Amino acid sequence: MEISVAPMMDWTDRHCRYFHRLLSPSAVLYTEMVTAQAILRGDRQRLLGFNAPEHPVILQLGGSEPDDLAEAAAIGSDFGYDGINLNCGCPSERVQKGAFGACLMAEPELVAACVAAMKKCTSLPVTVKCRIGIDDHDARQMLFQFVQTVAQAGCDTFVVHARKAWLKGLSPKENREVPPLDYDLVRDLKQASGLRIILNGGITTAEDAVGHLRAFDGAMLGRSAYHSPAILQALHRILHKGEPKPLDQIVEAMIQYADQQRADHGTPLHAITRHMVHLPGGKRGARRWRQLLTVDALAAVHARDVLIPALAAVSQGQELVS
Repeated sequence: MEISVAPMMDWTDRHCRYFHRLLSPSAVLYTEMVTAQAILRGDRQRLLGFNAPEHPVILQLGGSEPDDLAEAAAIGSDFGYDGINLNCGCPSERVQKGAFGACLMAEPELVAACVAAMKKCTSLPVTVKCRIGIDDHDARQMLFQFVQTVAQAGCDTFVVHARKAWLKGLSPKENREVPPLDYDLVRDLKQASGLRIILNGGITTAEDAVGHLRAFDGAMLGRSAYHSPAILQALHRILHKGEPKPLDQIVEAMIQYADQQRADHGTPLHAITRHMVHLPGGKRGARRWRQLLTVDALAAVHARDVLIPALAAVSQGQELVS
């Protein structure tokens, strides 16, 4: 049974993933989507570098050219990732203009070719993240045909966001709520296909996630893991009987991490602390915590100067879950 944190643009960078790993030793973490073209032409260390404690961590690729994706997958493999995931679920216009993301659900043969090409160039698992359908297409017909076609290319794991992607007429933000989620359809896919299916979409509590694990091979958290990060600790305790790290230990680990990142890469403190803003939840002192980690962190050099006062503002040493 797998708990994972979804790839989220501008959020799940290497600093966010290091932080999430402190909260959950067991969750599978994903990178932000990185386009194959960026990897082939850009600064690979900046785009793909990560920290060993992040394992297991999956590289999510964007693209629709089989040869480019194959080369990018091979490069990702050399960097030490634990798997490669192809984005067939993002509905943004920018992604559509690049001819990848959710629009690829209308081209299952092309996606199959991409998967086959990647599998030839890496021994890592190659998986696909998709929606249940797009626009006015019949969701059941589109989803089942898409999965069947891509599975024939050797993909045995699909992360399915249980909501249609609406490519025209809705913003990505609106598409998070409309149209409605259809968990039953994804459950039918799981039962009919015999494939490994991980459910994504609308999972907001630990209880939600545990309930879905009865029907699916995994549950992928999105914004809930970012805005309520204690959910990761709660799930680790429920599923693995693991004791959550106290808040002071998490803060101390992040101080050491931030100082090392500044020394090695010149990383500004706020690039790291921005991912920690929601850690105390609704605890007394959380407002002061947020101010320190967002405003004061912009001018601070040393992590301890911000994080120790922030820790003092909330209940020191208390677990984030009861």
